[in-house]
Amino acid sequence: MATQSTRLTHRPRRNRSRRLFGNLLYALVLALVVFFLLTPFLWMVLNAFKTPLQIIKLPPELIFQPTLRNFENVFGTQNFMRYILNSVIIGAGCTLVGLLIGLPAAYSIARYRQNRLAVIILMARMVPGITFLVPLFIIFRRLGLIDTYTSLILAHMLVGLPFIVWVMVPFFESIPRELTEAAVMDGASALRTFVTVVLPLSGPGIVTASILSFVFSWNNFMFSIVLASNRTRTVPVAIYNFISYAQIDWGGLMAAAVVITLPVLVLAIITQRYVIRGLTAGAVKG
Repeated sequence: MATQSTRLTHRPRRNRSRRLFGNLLYALVLALVVFFLLTPFLWMVLNAFKTPLQIIKLPPELIFQPTLRNFENVFGTQNFMRYILNSVIIGAGCTLVGLLIGLPAAYSIARYRQNRLAVIILMARMVPGITFLVPLFIIFRRLGLIDTYTSLILAHMLVGLPFIVWVMVPFFESIPRELTEAAVMDGASALRTFVTVVLPLSGPGIVTASILSFVFSWNNFMFSIVLASNRTRTVPVAIYNFISYAQIDWGGLMAAAVVITLPVLVLAIITQRYVIRGLTAGAVKG
């Protein structure tokens, strides 16, 4: 009896020690992942406040007198506010047009089980964007739309529209059909049912799709570098202003990278709760 009771007392201790070891291992792995993810960003921020000599100095200085000269170059000499405005206009236009087309398409796929249409949209998302680049350039050049907001918004929709559709399909599938059928029985048309019943219930999904579509457009580089010029150049392309044949302005480059990253980072921090709720809510069937 004494031996059996001793074994029983040792088991909880072993379980607690294993649980403690597992928690410590998880915390260590998590700390390593966070370290490797944040180190490039912190290094970018530090170099944005350094002079060119401080940036190339070895070993690097972690304690230094910061300077705002790089940001003065970004907003003064390079006129980055114009590029930021271009990115906002193109991102907002891409998101709004994508929602106008993508929401009805996603509802149609979910409501009428149009799996072939869903596969076609998914294929458009899986095909590399560079495949569409030359045909789009030829089409927009023939139409005289090179270096216009219209061409960039339509090109960015190749990324945003399929994503909006595939985010919203699970949301529309989770809405009980009894609600839409009841609205139809009360005399509401299909369009009115979609606007007054379906869309209000899909608010988290719409917010999630809008945010992610805007972020994808904000970060898009490939279409902008070919279809845009000085008038409609976006912030990812404007970074090339700090790279020349003879040298690279590392301070200005880091400051511009901070300017590009900061709005997206702030948007992600503010809306992360809604994005997580939106991505998980569509997976729960009603």
